[in-house]
Amino acid sequence: QVQLVESGGGLVQAGGSLRLSCVDSGRTFNNWAMAWFRQAPGQDREFVSAITWNGGSTYYADAVKGRFTISRDNARNTVYLEMNSLKPEDTAVYYCAARRFRLPERPQSLSEYERWGQGTQVTVSS
Repeated sequence: QVQLVESGGGLVQAGGSLRLSCVDSGRTFNNWAMAWFRQAPGQDREFVSAITWNGGSTYYADAVKGRFTISRDNARNTVYLEMNSLKPEDTAVYYCAARRFRLPERPQSLSEYERWGQGTQVTVSS
């Protein structure tokens, strides 16, 4: 079964950095546009960032713009989320998501994504 598997989460102090990875076990990774979402306790899942199949375009939520960077390595079937200057409000479970061929017109449209990982916990202490 083709899966998305996230890793790289953990506990970090405010101001610190983490890099999340999401590996696609399938063989056609470059056919998929990818995104990161996050969900804090008691809150809805929200968009963080997205990237087109070739990495040519990226999108960010206002809350993370300038601090987070999304990238992908199609040779490694992996999408990354580099997170810097972390804040306590970044604490959440982070999920990667995939949509075949292209991003939705609104990349933050959660329901448009076809495949999801199981999530990785990020906790930022103050």
